[in-house]
Amino acid sequence: MEKVIVIAGPTASGKTELAVRAAEKLDGEVVSADSMQIYQGMDIGTAKPAVEEMRGIPHYMIDVAKPDQSYSVVAYKEAAEHCLKDIIKRRKHPIIAGGTGLYINSLIYNIRFSETVCDEDFRKRMLDLADKEGSGVLHEMLQEVDPVSAGRIHSNNVKRVIRALEVYEYTKKPISQHQKESRMIPPTYKYMVFLLDMEREELYRRIDKRVERMIEAGLVDEVQALLDRGYKPGSIALQALGYKEMIRYLENEISLEEAVRILKRDTRHYAKRQITWFKGISGAIWLEGGSENLEKNTKKIQESLETCI
Repeated sequence: MEKVIVIAGPTASGKTELAVRAAEKLDGEVVSADSMQIYQGMDIGTAKPAVEEMRGIPHYMIDVAKPDQSYSVVAYKEAAEHCLKDIIKRRKHPIIAGGTGLYINSLIYNIRFSETVCDEDFRKRMLDLADKEGSGVLHEMLQEVDPVSAGRIHSNNVKRVIRALEVYEYTKKPISQHQKESRMIPPTYKYMVFLLDMEREELYRRIDKRVERMIEAGLVDEVQALLDRGYKPGSIALQALGYKEMIRYLENEISLEEAVRILKRDTRHYAKRQITWFKGISGAIWLEGGSENLEKNTKKIQESLETCI
């Protein structure tokens, strides 16, 4: 069975840098597992790797959708597996890198979800309801029909809450049950999962610095450009971290200083949720993140790849 390396972890832990270094050492190519980097024109706020950061390594599953397009985990899984197949066919090592746990789980556990369910009208109705009454009302609806998924999905993650409600609406079966049943089918590849972590204080410091760099790099202008192109503030993509806060600033709801403070705080909360999610992946190898551990971690990945049967 072909081996696929997975490098995951919380935001700002150094996933991109390690993935590129591992790809250089292993003659590999990188497949992104980030649910916001798929959107075009959303570069600064999603921390997309710049050309110089890629160091000539091909990257896939970046800029594959427009900000007003609905892009499900089903679509991601299908496209990502196509990338993996192509990379392996060309005798390169595929390396999945990202922090979206749902995307990563869909691959390593071969979760099939309910691929026949897709109702744009239903999604729009739910989005409208969330706009009028707040995202909490959707989470309460999910709690009633699928408490397992409600316990796993944060109430602010409107996209995933709506997806879970949509699956139940049309199958009368919780998405958590679909996921459990689909895990009975073994994955196509042997996924070797490496998870980055670091001392919480250092991780939060890195998050704060990243937010500051985003502002310096022009995040406000990037958000304004998206609005100028006609993308609605309520669209799923523009509800992402970094975008919704800057929209509130641009609409004169809060000051830039307050927007930055909220973004730092909410990104730290998001990182905590990512860590909790990744702790649920069995058999993963934990590595200490950060640039200072880059060579040591790359060597560990190489050794694990060579010794894994």
